[in-house]
Amino acid sequence: MSPMKYNFDEMIDRRGSGSYKWDGIDRKDILPMWVADMDFRAADPIMDALRKRVEHGVFGYTRVPDAYYQAVIDWFRRRHGLEMKKEWITYVPGVVPAISAIIKAFTCPGDKVLIQTPVYNCFFSSIRNNGCGSAENTLILENAAEDNTGHGPAEAGTPAHTGRYVIDFDDLEKKAADPAVKLMLLCNPHNPAGRVWTREELTRIGEICLRNNVMVVADEIHCELVFGGHKYIPFASISEEFQHNCVTCISPSKAFNIAGLQIANIVASDPEKKAKIDKAVNINEVCDVNPFGVNALIAAYNEGEEWLEQLLEYISGNWQYMKEFCAKKLPDFPLVELEGTYLAWMDCRKLAMPSMQLEEDLIEKTGLWLNAGSMYGEDGEGFMRWNLACPRARVIDGLGRFLKYISAAGK
Repeated sequence: MSPMKYNFDEMIDRRGSGSYKWDGIDRKDILPMWVADMDFRAADPIMDALRKRVEHGVFGYTRVPDAYYQAVIDWFRRRHGLEMKKEWITYVPGVVPAISAIIKAFTCPGDKVLIQTPVYNCFFSSIRNNGCGSAENTLILENAAEDNTGHGPAEAGTPAHTGRYVIDFDDLEKKAADPAVKLMLLCNPHNPAGRVWTREELTRIGEICLRNNVMVVADEIHCELVFGGHKYIPFASISEEFQHNCVTCISPSKAFNIAGLQIANIVASDPEKKAKIDKAVNINEVCDVNPFGVNALIAAYNEGEEWLEQLLEYISGNWQYMKEFCAKKLPDFPLVELEGTYLAWMDCRKLAMPSMQLEEDLIEKTGLWLNAGSMYGEDGEGFMRWNLACPRARVIDGLGRFLKYISAAGK
């Protein structure tokens, strides 16, 4: 039997559904392309599993079944070559609560946590809320705002991208050598830089952290969202040493658009680390999950792969459309090449405007809602983040609004 063809062009009206993304501003013309959830209907196996759970009619406290752990183990073995055991897995309501609990488990107030900026904004708050400081290893943007020869702004009609971010390993070594640094939060794939770190890059990160007694916390929530021949490498899969020196945070929420069901997992192979994490999860009171998240995860990992493959093809098409549009009509606003995630990163420094001001101005004048790059640290200033996980008609609409805004501004 041929696989079902999913319709990602379907325009689902999310207004009035309590959507954080769509109901944040009470204006009918708002086009939200900011917060990282999708505008697509979930895969049929997930919908079927949730309907079955609703029909049961009783929603008491949930005991996670063996089928849950097996679904996680089988998915990561089959799709990514990562071997896990049930006793390594701790379920939690989300990756952000997981990161906060891990920081609590392995640091004391005043310690430092190493991050690579610009980076997911909740890294900063999780570090701060645990009384720690940030040690920032700033990523290097290659060929920023230059043409392919590296000799200045690109001409109209040339590819509108800035190359990619790379790691400053000398600086990483220096920051990791600070005895106050206890953990490194590794974002793999990286949000918002769009990088899918290679085995070689991850190996160098792991070796630096081992030399300096820094534990790696790998946030791999975007691991399924990889494009263009790139390959997600689980940090824990590289070597036994790395596996014992790391903790991995995973969830089907981004890839399968079930973030509101609040389900995620912490994976730690070292028993002592696992015990500390379990204690911190209980201290932070994030040890319970809801039955819908449990059933959705099982359905996603056991039956959702065909939906995911079609999703990746569709989002890749959205990215290609955006690249071609920007090359022709917005050459002064180059894009960082998107290797992973569905979050495009646009260089808007040509406007010489604070990114938060640009976010507000776009909303006021066009209704287009993007994320200000400054959310992701000082190194994100001047950039804007676009969410491409939506029907192509909305991508076309959003780019049209942005072009209209730029034309009106005379830029």
